[in-house]
Amino acid sequence: MPDTPPQASLTSGPVLLAWHGQVAVITLNRPDKLNAFTREMHAVLQQALDHVEAGGARALLLTGAGRGFCAGQDLADLDFTPGAMTDLGELIDVWFNRLVRRLQKLPLPVVAAVNGTAAGAGANLALACDMVLAARSASFIQAFVKIGLVPDSGGTWLLPRRVGMARALGLAMTGDKLGADEAEKWGLIWEVMDDPLLPEQALALATHLAAQPTRALAAIKHAMHAGASQGLDAQLDLERDLQRELGASHDYAEGVNAFLEKRAPRFTGR
Repeated sequence: MPDTPPQASLTSGPVLLAWHGQVAVITLNRPDKLNAFTREMHAVLQQALDHVEAGGARALLLTGAGRGFCAGQDLADLDFTPGAMTDLGELIDVWFNRLVRRLQKLPLPVVAAVNGTAAGAGANLALACDMVLAARSASFIQAFVKIGLVPDSGGTWLLPRRVGMARALGLAMTGDKLGADEAEKWGLIWEVMDDPLLPEQALALATHLAAQPTRALAAIKHAMHAGASQGLDAQLDLERDLQRELGASHDYAEGVNAFLEKRAPRFTGR
């Protein structure tokens, strides 16, 4: 058996990282600011994701501390001095776009546990995860229009694909709050539950996913995202190629043998 990779933790600061077996739990930790992002917080979150990958995580759970999931960008971290205002394009490119791309490309399942308000880039950060669970008190707000901006962090790509153009335009143009129950009905998120159940249920889902054939889960992510931007012929070819690769894996053989032997499979990600 290979040695277990070291699992570094972060126990203080704007981002926390804890481990539950092979599930990494990242908590955005600026509760007094509804976990709004600063550049420092972005940098520490990237460090946490480095630890997640180096530590051999098989699933990632992302949540927020306190009563909010994430309120997007902390405006207090920006410069509004005339002639020296923060370049929002640079800020987005360096930090938010980098984060969204990284979450989408992680070769493991990413679950968001939205424990409260998810606004602006915070809402789209949740939607960039593979599966979104939300507390019943949570809400999703495309707040950009309220300060004269366009949804970023993938919002203009993610929203229409999840809820359709009419609802996506409505959410973006009004900036209205969408409650968790309605978000579930619209197909924006996977599941909503009573607030006290969220931490346990989200961890249970991440733990379940960590026990699955993670190479197959990574391939599912890749194929689903590719399918949003390419034609049927290309997608059929991609499915063929992925199936050929997975068909030579240890987990495929284990899954078949477990089925034939009428036992639970023991997947290892090989």
